[in-house]
Amino acid sequence: MAHDIDDPGKYGQPIPHDPHFSGPLKYRSCTDIIFLLLFLTFFGCWIAIGLYAFHNGDPTAILTPKDSNGLRCGVDSSVKDKPYLFFFDLTQCIGPSVPFLGCPTPQVCVTKCPNETFYVTSDPVNPDKLICRDNVPNNRKKPDGIECAKWYLPSVPVLKRCLYNVADLKIQKRVNPNARGDEVDIVKKHLNAISMWLTIIIQKGIGFVTNMEALHQVGQNVVDDLMESWKKIAVGLLVSLFVTLVYIMMLRWTAGVMVWVSIIGVIVALSLGTYCSAVKYRDALQQEKNMDPDAESLHSLKKYFWLTALIICSVSLLIILLITIFLRKRISLAIALIEEGSKAISSVTSVFVFPIFPWILQIVVICFAIAVALMLTTTGTPLFKLKKLNSSAQLIYPKCSLELDQICNPDNDTTTTILRDCPDLVCKLIRVVHHKYYDYMHWFNIVGFFWYSFFVSAFGQMVLACVFATWYWTKPRYKLPFFAVTSSTLTVLRYHIGTLAFGSLIITICRMIRLVLEYIDRKLKKYNNEVTRAIMCLLKCFFWCLEKFLKFINTNAYIMCAIHGKNFCTSAREAFMLLMRNILRVFVLDKVTDFLFFISSLLISVGVGILAYLVFATDMTPIDNSNLNYVEVPIAVIVICTYFISTIFFNVYSMAVDTLFLCFLEDCERNDGSPDRPYYMSKDLMKIFGKKNKVE
Repeated sequence: MAHDIDDPGKYGQPIPHDPHFSGPLKYRSCTDIIFLLLFLTFFGCWIAIGLYAFHNGDPTAILTPKDSNGLRCGVDSSVKDKPYLFFFDLTQCIGPSVPFLGCPTPQVCVTKCPNETFYVTSDPVNPDKLICRDNVPNNRKKPDGIECAKWYLPSVPVLKRCLYNVADLKIQKRVNPNARGDEVDIVKKHLNAISMWLTIIIQKGIGFVTNMEALHQVGQNVVDDLMESWKKIAVGLLVSLFVTLVYIMMLRWTAGVMVWVSIIGVIVALSLGTYCSAVKYRDALQQEKNMDPDAESLHSLKKYFWLTALIICSVSLLIILLITIFLRKRISLAIALIEEGSKAISSVTSVFVFPIFPWILQIVVICFAIAVALMLTTTGTPLFKLKKLNSSAQLIYPKCSLELDQICNPDNDTTTTILRDCPDLVCKLIRVVHHKYYDYMHWFNIVGFFWYSFFVSAFGQMVLACVFATWYWTKPRYKLPFFAVTSSTLTVLRYHIGTLAFGSLIITICRMIRLVLEYIDRKLKKYNNEVTRAIMCLLKCFFWCLEKFLKFINTNAYIMCAIHGKNFCTSAREAFMLLMRNILRVFVLDKVTDFLFFISSLLISVGVGILAYLVFATDMTPIDNSNLNYVEVPIAVIVICTYFISTIFFNVYSMAVDTLFLCFLEDCERNDGSPDRPYYMSKDLMKIFGKKNKVE
């Protein structure tokens, strides 16, 4: 057969014909036993660390918050009257690295959580409203030059942490008309807190900060709309699930029509979106001339929103048009693969249910890793020493200087006596004396979290690959095992745990390097050096790309292992060589299918979004939405969630296409269509790729 490269031998010889080959190997042996033993040993050590953490840790200590100086709020003498922990900026606690590296915002102990909204402006600030990073008692003057919170919202203590309460939001629409005024005020405070927080997050997301008070009402209206329409949103998500299933069923018989309709539908939708965004942006510019200064900030947000929508829609439209025009022939070939995937999935419909089990295992791994990390932090013995209350001040009582740096115990009567006689001293927590392997156990736990998370994901991929490969190589189709998913699962568990462990370990090492780079980058931010920032950016980008490439190689290695039952290195090498011998098909045909799945998800999302628009923004339905401030809010939530729902289902499709594509390439190399070497591919694939089986 013809190859896509000038020198086929450069990437190995084509796979020779084997008259005894009839699909996935039935009689196998265990692969990558060394890594299986390493995997099981690591698992045993991880369980041992977990038992150590649960046996020596103090669960009640988890509830005791610590400030940025390590002081335990409400426990240590200097903060005994401050039982609650206040975060300067809770928005910084939202991020993937926070569970591993901690929340980077300053944290201080406070007497009570703030019950009002505060935001630093250019106007003079009342010092009594400031919450600063110091340990000076309330009856003493705060020193200059210390860091203070620039804003805070009404909060309630949750596990002694000052958080913005969302639990009472539902009360807003259920307040008894005869309720006391203070009850209504409490509800309003919670609503104001959440809306203000949403406003701050929105401002950070769009990259500018305007008048907080002007945008405050927007955030509150958004929250009101979500609480008012959550039942309708839930119904919309059920509709999106039904639409996705119907779309997948239609792919079984009309894949070509559905794909081209999806492409044309997305082009039409993006064209309408571009036109509407341009009109809205033009209207916003015209209204800006006669705009009230008090509403200028709100109008600016609306103007930038439509400008962003215009740019996204127009750029997306241009990209999709170019791809459609220049790759129209490859799209026809990709449709054939999608049709094959549809046939495979319809033959083994249980593959849609199978991903539930890896998801459950993922949840178990996440919960165990978090529990071990929390319990490990509570192990060890706290070390306290007598320190000056303010390190920059002189001791008022010179005789107390003899007590400095002396080990103390805040619950000891002797320490209490010293602190009473020396009010300038404090029994401060210096550190917690942990086991000498404490840091190693934490890193071990992090590695275990990543390794076993990637292992579970790899397990799901190999099982699906084994199912679809069995379907491809089974002739006739009625001989396909009834319990194909079950038999594939047992095969993977019995023979290829070591291979999955090896592949997931490679991804884990790459992810750990990225995590270390993230930690270093956070430490270097305070130096504000452009050179180091550029170097860190390049390193993070490189390892991100490397991880994506390794995941691609791993996926194909799992497919080859599912078919031939060989170890990871051999499977990865054979998959890589096979792909390189057909490089044009890989990067044009295979990736076009990913594009088509994206288009399909986009079309389903847009279609459900149009239905939601008809329900929420028009009078075509009897549903009353007059109580909503912004009909766009529930529509946007439904569209976003619909996209993720459809993506979950199409991930199974994507694995089917990847497996069938690799099987197709191998089929082309093994066979030539002669009576002794007939193709296993379907007649549709043979017709599209210009191949046929010769009849004697």
